[in-house]
Amino acid sequence: MYTILSNERISEGIYLMTVEGQFQARMGQFYMLRAWNMAPVLSRPISICNLERDRIQFLYKIAGEGTRLFAQLREGDRIQLEGPFGNGFPHVKGRTALIGGGIGIAPLLYTAKQLDKPDIYLGFRGQSYLTEVYEPYANELVVRVNGNLLDDIDLSKYDNVLVCGPLGMMKAIALQAEGLDTKVYVSFEKRMACGIGACYVCTVMNKNGNRKVCADGPVFLAEEVEWHAELSL
Repeated sequence: MYTILSNERISEGIYLMTVEGQFQARMGQFYMLRAWNMAPVLSRPISICNLERDRIQFLYKIAGEGTRLFAQLREGDRIQLEGPFGNGFPHVKGRTALIGGGIGIAPLLYTAKQLDKPDIYLGFRGQSYLTEVYEPYANELVVRVNGNLLDDIDLSKYDNVLVCGPLGMMKAIALQAEGLDTKVYVSFEKRMACGIGACYVCTVMNKNGNRKVCADGPVFLAEEVEWHAELSL
């Protein structure tokens, strides 16, 4: 069990939780979080937003019973963390862009800190949040509210594009990158039960068969994903 240092509401339904402790993780990985004894039955997978010497941060959105319980936690409360899990973003070289949509910006802060000044594009509906903390790690920071973020991005400028956000946005970027010498890596969010690949709850349709978000992902090459199958679920 670990101690919560803060759990701040930073926008409507959006919270930033800071937990005390020493952790190690790769960019794009996630932890399974739990702050209850019996119900809900399952822990919740939350991606790592930031990691420092004596603390870890999780940016999350209230989306169900588990995250509603997280939002009620206060400084000094205790929480269970298991992880890190998953295969995250690769340590790419060359011209790199990070693209985040909504709560999909969460894993991109720790990722940006591990890379050499990528361009960062963040898109929101209604209201932006937390954008100022990305700026020190960006060569260029572009924020779009209530518009099409892809209008601001020329994918051909980049060797690598790392994306996390809504399925429709990730598919659109994957299609735009077809025929380019640009590698696109997408980070999926799925409901999970075990977090280690035993239960097959969190599968993604892949050109080489079903893959598990928790163990094989959450990051996949966009060109390997069967987007028509994912968007029809």
